[in-house]
Amino acid sequence: MIRADDFLDAAAAAGFDFYTGVPCSFLTPVINRVISRPDLTYVGAASEGEATAIAAGAWLAGRRTVMMCQNSGLGNAVNPLTSLNRPFRIPTLIIVTWRGQPGLKDEPQHAMMGRITGTLLDDIGVPHAPFPKAPSGVRPALGAARAAMDETGLPYALIMEKGSVASAELEQAPAAAPRGGRLEDLTTGGERPTRFAALGRVLESAPESAALIATTGKCGRELFTLADRGQHLYQVGSMGCASAMGLGVALNVSRPVIVLDGDGAALMKMGNLATIGMQAPANLVHVLLDNGVHDSTGGQATVSPGVDFARVALACGYGTGVSADDLGGFGRALAGAFGSAGPHMIHLRIQPGSLDQLGRPTVPPDQVARRFKAFLASSAP
Repeated sequence: MIRADDFLDAAAAAGFDFYTGVPCSFLTPVINRVISRPDLTYVGAASEGEATAIAAGAWLAGRRTVMMCQNSGLGNAVNPLTSLNRPFRIPTLIIVTWRGQPGLKDEPQHAMMGRITGTLLDDIGVPHAPFPKAPSGVRPALGAARAAMDETGLPYALIMEKGSVASAELEQAPAAAPRGGRLEDLTTGGERPTRFAALGRVLESAPESAALIATTGKCGRELFTLADRGQHLYQVGSMGCASAMGLGVALNVSRPVIVLDGDGAALMKMGNLATIGMQAPANLVHVLLDNGVHDSTGGQATVSPGVDFARVALACGYGTGVSADDLGGFGRALAGAFGSAGPHMIHLRIQPGSLDQLGRPTVPPDQVARRFKAFLASSAP
């Protein structure tokens, strides 16, 4: 058994200082100490998939990251680990607990995942090793993990058995309720713009220093068609994770961060909005382009016609929530967002459909990630 600080001190010395995840009782001592230490950052996530994307964004912004979860939560993280971290070659250290470990009594819901934890990690290409249970094993475990991630650019997992870490008290002030925000309705009921036109307006309005993260599907493809720049990141998978990745970036840079989201993607991970509202990054502008359909898969309807995303965002703690349905109102909303502290939600209802014979980004995802990271590290224009 080790103390949480035995691991955290060695991890900090190795550069790991940004933590995110979803609690598990096995992880309690580590999470308690991360939250209690002013030299470390912890972002509690609504789901393990969201935490994976937050960590990815923080890595792009220059942090060495740790994502912590129960092994049952690996199911929620499989998609971003395989369709975000792998194609973009974004590393993160994963601490995953071993609930349902064969031979140990545990709750019935952990039995299956307990049997397959290592196999699942193998199948999704995440190398792994036991979490250290003795102080002498901490630095070697971290050294091996860092060396593997530096070589491959991919995640690495440490599997934590029950009782690996001694209990630790939590020193945490009660969370303050998010502040009330400003709601504005700029809808006119006129003809809705296309996504391509809306993206063009974003490029016209955004500060030169802004970083843009486009959700998977036709949003990123149309953004690439309009302009391919080092400050653009086109998600090619991990549906629903753009806003969480944007949060991870925004918390670690001072430049504006613009998330270009879709209704289907936002609905998939609505918990992201609550995390963003609680973290309250002033430099985040969340643009939700809502065409009411899953455009990339044939135009099947989403449930977005019944969702007021601006009000939802305000209820989650965003600074502003603006609704628009034409380019005029959208332009005013963008101008207001870039001129004040956020986070901002701009919900624009648009037409279904996309450009004919729409191409795809020709820059490989790992190159997109590394030039985006270089842009974030550069001085603002």
